[in-house]
Amino acid sequence: MSRLADATRASFRTVSTATITTALFKRGLRNQFVQDVRPLNADAGPMVGEAYTLRYIPAREDLNPITVFKERTHPQRRAIEECPPGAVLVIDSRRNARAASAGSILVTRLMKRGVAGIVTDGGFRDSPEIARLAIPAYHQRPAAPTNLTLHQAIDLDVPIGCGDAPVFPGDIVVGDAEGVVIVPAHLADDIAGEAVEMTAFEDFVAEEVMKGRSILGLYPATDSQTSQDFAAWRAARGR
Repeated sequence: MSRLADATRASFRTVSTATITTALFKRGLRNQFVQDVRPLNADAGPMVGEAYTLRYIPAREDLNPITVFKERTHPQRRAIEECPPGAVLVIDSRRNARAASAGSILVTRLMKRGVAGIVTDGGFRDSPEIARLAIPAYHQRPAAPTNLTLHQAIDLDVPIGCGDAPVFPGDIVVGDAEGVVIVPAHLADDIAGEAVEMTAFEDFVAEEVMKGRSILGLYPATDSQTSQDFAAWRAARGR
């Protein structure tokens, strides 16, 4: 897994998933936003980390009794103990929230190990407890039944789909109060830098609109005066 530069990680923590999706769209990438997931605690702060993946398939009952949890090599248990500190565990639950992808004990263990967050396109059980933990957690909706009733953990650290977004191991996972976006690893530095620039301009625009200024010629900046005003705004604020 490639190591995310500290400066790039810090930049991603200052920008929104909305801004990142626009920067990706400029490069022809339209499906990097994880659909239908939301944060359990919108106040948990931004989530940034490299993707470590877990893939579920539909459970085959004769291979997926509750006793599989006794096996130390069980993929779900391995994912909890092997996801690297600073990474984000991303789970392909087939967009099926009828059974849990994980519960509060496993998410607590991730938090204690220094993992940056967890995302599933299914659901979590013990969601009220997870919402109180100091780790960003994103899911579709609460799901009380154990994952074994519907899901069979089958593979680790492989390409997956999560909420229709392609996720490759080492891709950068960014989450905020709005949702989660996946940034291909080789674009991370460029997207982070562009998103910081876009954020500065949008902050300037927001201030101007609050003053009553029209968006025409301002957003996008098609008037030369806009560029001059933005340059002065940045100089005054050190941005």
